[in-house]
Amino acid sequence: MSRIVVTGTDTGIGKTVFAAALTRALGATYWKPIQSGLLDGADGETVATLGVTRILPEAYRLTEPLSPHRAAELDGVAIDPARLVPPADDPLIIEGAGGVLVPVTRTLLYADLFARWALPVVLVARTGLGTINHSLLSIEALRARAVPILGVAFVGEANEDNEATICAIAGVKRLGRLPILDPLDADRLAAAFAAHFRLEDFR
Repeated sequence: MSRIVVTGTDTGIGKTVFAAALTRALGATYWKPIQSGLLDGADGETVATLGVTRILPEAYRLTEPLSPHRAAELDGVAIDPARLVPPADDPLIIEGAGGVLVPVTRTLLYADLFARWALPVVLVARTGLGTINHSLLSIEALRARAVPILGVAFVGEANEDNEATICAIAGVKRLGRLPILDPLDADRLAAAFAAHFRLEDFR
């Protein structure tokens, strides 16, 4: 059984690219419950270009590239957490938005939602300066809510000390590191994922 949440330490760190690689490698279905920033394109469209074939529609599609709570307000939408229940698809990869403490509503954070789901989480983190602090804070926030953490997946240029330090201090599994790919396409992403991660760590 592989039902996994992919979250991140921040926005713009490669979480969607990693989620696409993991979804394809597991032959899974992809679901992003809330999409903010439709003017910049939806993440579901991005993962489709990266080889993912089973993509579920979002529960909410919001216009502005902002935290869901604010994007929803600007669109005149009230986000109902009851609509954010994971579908029964298995395997399933669920992608969050931004970091673990991003507000879904004015009273609900993503970490709170993850706690309700009780599904294992992969934390995607950068490798560069600032990642130790961001990663450890994210892990603390998840643990405070008893969210199971599968491990940390890094994205970026190799930084052995940062990667090892985060996992040693937090006591979490180091799942691997996805290098920056330029150009980025489905075949190169699949090859990079296969070279740097072990599928058994996600099952």
